[in-house]
Amino acid sequence: MKIQINTDKNISGQDELTQSVEDVLRSDLSRFSEQITRIEVHLSDENSSAKSGTVDKRCLLEVRLAGERPIAINEHAETIGEAVTDASQQMVHLLETELAKHSKW
Repeated sequence: MKIQINTDKNISGQDELTQSVEDVLRSDLSRFSEQITRIEVHLSDENSSAKSGTVDKRCLLEVRLAGERPIAINEHAETIGEAVTDASQQMVHLLETELAKHSKW
């Protein structure tokens, strides 16, 4: 399961952030690791530090399953950590649903 993390210019702390995001995703999505070929994460601060806003951190999480089209979740939160955690948890539910559909065939 390959994880690629992309950030915009407003996100700092790359190494520490990358490790934290990978840890959350590997923990939450580990039971799907045989079906997942790749995970792409896009993190952004939509308002940047120049503007105020409470829910301006965004995590777009795209999971690619073997032989299937990508599945994506988009979450906004007050912090990057919350956005990643929320997106990861939503992805778990979405994968459960999608994989259950495929197993019935």
